[in-house]
Amino acid sequence: MAVGNGLILYHILGLASCIALVYFSLGEVDLRDALPSLPFSGGASRAAAASLPFVERRGKRLFLDGRPFYINGWNSYWLMDLAVEPNTRPRVSSMFRTAVSMGLTVCRTWAFNDGSYNALQLSPGHFDERVFKALDRVVAEASEHGVRLILSLANNLDAYGGKRQYVRWAWEEGVGLTASNDSFFFDPAIRDYFKVYLKTLLTRKNHLTGLEYRDDPTILAWELMNEPRCTSDPSGDTLQRWMEEMSAYVKSIDKKHLLTVGTEGFYGPTSSQEKLNINPGEWFPNNYGADFIRNSKIQDIDFASVHVYPDNWLQHASLDEKLKFMTRWITAHVEDGDGELEKPVLVMEFGLSHQVEGFEDAHRDVLYRAVYDIVHGSARRGGAAGGALVWQLAAEGMEEYHDGFSIVPSERPSMMRLIKEQSCRLAAVRYGEEGARKVLKTVCA
Repeated sequence: MAVGNGLILYHILGLASCIALVYFSLGEVDLRDALPSLPFSGGASRAAAASLPFVERRGKRLFLDGRPFYINGWNSYWLMDLAVEPNTRPRVSSMFRTAVSMGLTVCRTWAFNDGSYNALQLSPGHFDERVFKALDRVVAEASEHGVRLILSLANNLDAYGGKRQYVRWAWEEGVGLTASNDSFFFDPAIRDYFKVYLKTLLTRKNHLTGLEYRDDPTILAWELMNEPRCTSDPSGDTLQRWMEEMSAYVKSIDKKHLLTVGTEGFYGPTSSQEKLNINPGEWFPNNYGADFIRNSKIQDIDFASVHVYPDNWLQHASLDEKLKFMTRWITAHVEDGDGELEKPVLVMEFGLSHQVEGFEDAHRDVLYRAVYDIVHGSARRGGAAGGALVWQLAAEGMEEYHDGFSIVPSERPSMMRLIKEQSCRLAAVRYGEEGARKVLKTVCA
């Protein structure tokens, strides 16, 4: 690079640093339009991440920089996977830019990939530095775009390895107790495998920001597992013991970040019959070893998680029946957060598949608005609904990652309007109407 161009870049970076200093002293003021367009380097991320306050829990509400914090967020599980290869990496940046343009503030994504293509963990305790650097980039880019991350640490399902991969590793090494996938939760060797992974991840030093993950406030929270289930023990005891052990272990390493379990929200044996009647009925023969109230009461768990998929759980129901179920499901869990739990409750996944017979885009608008209305209503009265994260958003040209629920915002104008409206409503709860327009000036104008 010519010296003259280098000096120009030096001054631009200096200007960006000054603006960032003002940004973080004022809170979440939107200064994206004032910042020059710079190639991603990580330098700005280092200063930005180090200056961010951590999201914290106070009773049944989340707080950020002294103000109640309500989340309008989204799921893009594939960020690390696509950040590995240079030809797919631009989709990560594109997704962050699109999300920010709608006022979204939190993304939930996978921080695991065990033993499969582009695996982060190649075998127990052995990691691919190339993939770890991809995750570093995701965290650094999130920081540069003003987005917080909820990072999930394992999968109950087989995608990206899942608990099955851990069981396979133990079985192949001759130390596994059984070949059952549920041995992930009770086999001492497998629990030790998982702890090695947890410690490696939490203490990972981001090569772009210089921060260990456990010290980076860009990460809002850790999630122990995506949709943990232990069908072999419907009493819930096996899953409960695993949750207690792993949550305590995470907190022994990282006391700065929030932690959640990742449950779908099924009520279990310790719940009242009234609560059990809210479960999705015949679609699930049991609670899959989950017990929402008991799981969420664990001391080291900071907030409860709920998923809701009315078309999967109530396959032959009408739109009205799905709407009634979803409203009742989310409302019941928010009431748990307000009362028995005294903890925030986040709708971590919700969606409607276009593959359902009779699907119309308008159906999505109706169901998603219902979720957003419950969250907004709770936020206005200082309640436990901490926010909702749609499953899932995708960038253009990602058809191979679509799962029926995927939404490319640019292709769904009505959904974009709905998401923006929710961003503005929650910002108004946090800052007031005028403050929301200043903070999200390009969204709420």
